[in-house]
Amino acid sequence: MATPDLDSLLQGGVRGERVFVRADLNVPLVDGRIRDDTRIRASVPTLRRLVDAGARVVLASHLGRPKGRFDPDASLKPVARRLAELLGTPVAFCDDCVGDAAAKAVSELPDGGVLLLENLRFHAGETANDPEFADALAELADAYVNDAFGTAHRAHASTVGVAERLPRRAAGDLMMAELRHLQVIREPERPLLVLLGGAKVSDKLAVLEALAPRAETLAIGGAMTFTFMAARGEPIGDSRFEPERIDDALRVERASAAAGRRLLLPSDHVIAESLDADAPSRVANTIPDGWIALDIGPETARRYVDEAKRARTVFWNGPMGMFEIDAYAAGTRSVAAGLAESDATTVIGGGDSLAAVNQLGIGDRIDHLSTGGGASLEFVQGLTLPGVAALGD
Repeated sequence: MATPDLDSLLQGGVRGERVFVRADLNVPLVDGRIRDDTRIRASVPTLRRLVDAGARVVLASHLGRPKGRFDPDASLKPVARRLAELLGTPVAFCDDCVGDAAAKAVSELPDGGVLLLENLRFHAGETANDPEFADALAELADAYVNDAFGTAHRAHASTVGVAERLPRRAAGDLMMAELRHLQVIREPERPLLVLLGGAKVSDKLAVLEALAPRAETLAIGGAMTFTFMAARGEPIGDSRFEPERIDDALRVERASAAAGRRLLLPSDHVIAESLDADAPSRVANTIPDGWIALDIGPETARRYVDEAKRARTVFWNGPMGMFEIDAYAAGTRSVAAGLAESDATTVIGGGDSLAAVNQLGIGDRIDHLSTGGGASLEFVQGLTLPGVAALGD
């Protein structure tokens, strides 16, 4: 089933029509200041096309996890200000996303105007996909555009409920770009290298199980390394692992081997005696008792980069070490820099992986930077994303 795109909606004409746009404006805020506006920037192309076509844009998003109640620290008001700067046009803001205030704000929108509604998750009906809440949102619009790939794996009111109530609907440009590039991982040019990092096997178990028999090489980094090492009976010192996931790690290894694939673990590590940023550290091939491994070592980084050079397609999600501490970010940065030099088609997702790319200023040398961590993992597994399915044919 084909996903309708923005071109198909615009061809029917949208001038003067209220177009509900679900975007992903979930940006990090500190004291009301936006720390990283990447997601806001990513939403601009779709919004610009709708504005230029004369639509009355009703923009909605979530921010954080306010759990169904108002939280001033999760207000989207700072986002409206930044969006106005990026669009070069005024962006009105409404203190609610449904009700009389929202209806009035929408009615006052001129053709080509943009209104940002307040955080959808201030209402419990959003995450519950409550029918009444979805009705209230749908009443604000004549057509629907979903450009929030990062929440497409959630069956929420704004990603599924509204789409089901508005027959004229489409995927935005960002959504379509994500689907197009991630389809490359589903149907890769081979060999395929999958680099997975992060803290827990439990967080990535489904994608590990799905991709271990499909990727020619699966390379593991981050703290989930130690669950795999423990499953092999290798020493992990005092490194954190998930004893309850030992059997899962063994099952993933067996699935990889049965399919004739390779599962790689780090051969050296950056270790320290504590998690303190200023604790003395060193590179070691084995992890002694009393020590914690906090990053892949330089030999492992070179091995993983060499794998990327041999691959034709690469998918990377998750940091190689404790990236938030600068002393343990070298492995993640080395892998990022190596992928930028690879001739493979490269897709990167996950906050820390993208942060490494942004810090190094090499984003233009990566084929696709995915804005959706969880959504991208589910998509490459072959799962149906509710927010995409709701757009229909």
